[in-house]
Amino acid sequence: MGNTYSIQGSLSKRDARRMTSAIRSGTVGPTTLYYAGVTAPVIGASMALVSQGALTQIEMSPYWVTMLSAIIAAMAGVTWYLIFMRWAYRHQHGRAAEMSQNTEVRLEGEQLVVRRDLVETRIDWEAIREIISKRSYTLVLFDGADPLMLPHDWFGEKTACEIFMRRLGQGSKGAWPETENQT
Repeated sequence: MGNTYSIQGSLSKRDARRMTSAIRSGTVGPTTLYYAGVTAPVIGASMALVSQGALTQIEMSPYWVTMLSAIIAAMAGVTWYLIFMRWAYRHQHGRAAEMSQNTEVRLEGEQLVVRRDLVETRIDWEAIREIISKRSYTLVLFDGADPLMLPHDWFGEKTACEIFMRRLGQGSKGAWPETENQT
């Protein structure tokens, strides 16, 4: 297993969309959900206080002040939540340098090495959680690192792709069940 296997290329917009749909379960991130969930109740409570004050000034019965304040607060909270979620909708695919920089992927000894421009990331084989191979790409999922997409057109030839994937599967120690039986 001393051979080094290497490929390189750049993700196209289509590749980035494929990776996004393969790894994301929704169109908004967890931080957005958190902030929308935190701010909507605050806005609802604020509107309850404002409407309570306004309705009390016109000498409405306490029952109707409470009911109308609650309805206005609920509508304000839900409206803010929906507006916030719409503003936060993800429109772009890919992260930082994935789209603009050439990516080089090497399989060396006990590590997978990913290099983009001046940044090199070394990932031990044990960190590979899963390898998902589709018709036109392979997606490598890691523990503690961002997923890596390997479009098959980076290889040029089908045999080069097969050799690289076989070596990746051997090193990953079971992340890719199809390669466990191969030697």
